Amino acid sequence: MDDIRENEALKTIELFSSLSQEELRQVREKIVIKKFKKNEVILHEENTSEYMYIILDGEAKVIQVTGEGKGIIVTMHRTGDFFGELSLIDGKTAPATVKASRDTVTAIISKKDFYALIYSQKKVLDNLLQSLSSRLRESWQRIQMLNFNDAAQRIKMLFRMLAETYGKETPRGMLLSIKLIHQDIADMTGLTRETVTRVLDKLQKAGEIKILENKFIQLNSEFESIAL
Repeated sequence: MDDIRENEALKTIELFSSLSQEELRQVREKIVIKKFKKNEVILHEENTSEYMYIILDGEAKVIQVTGEGKGIIVTMHRTGDFFGELSLIDGKTAPATVKASRDTVTAIISKKDFYALIYSQKKVLDNLLQSLSSRLRESWQRIQMLNFNDAAQRIKMLFRMLAETYGKETPRGMLLSIKLIHQDIADMTGLTRETVTRVLDKLQKAGEIKILENKFIQLNSEFESIAL
């Protein structure tokens, strides 16, 4: 990714969306570009990070390991998202492992430059607080989802949550523009892959969803969602 593309990418980052061209140039001077291959770990759980990561191009999974050793996908980060800021704020270790879902380009900001940025740019601080509030709300939704004993309810609520970020309205219904394999859904809901396969087959036969060839999922008008 060359300098021009990096500058264009920074413009699309919600954290910097309110900055002027000159302010963006100053941000560009403080970041380091780092690339990660698919399935490469970007940030290890329990590591103390001195950097915040911003995805300029790519996608990453946030994974936590349960007491039984099972990996649960807590959330997905895509182009424009950032992570690692919690360790910079509270000085504690990373709460989860972040792994690239595909080849990913990140911008890295050091702790020193992170604080210099939010102290000098109130607009960045405001955007950061809004983002943290949204993540807190999403965490509560995930707790609500995991409280469902019924597997179909869990999966339906997951689809509703994903629709808030990845949903695109189409004439045939809501399209989840994120590639999901059965194991991904299992890891997000705490279910087994076999259970996920059984529920998805049932939802498809009922006409509520359609799994497309590109692994996107279409929520048809018959889809009975769970209220968030």
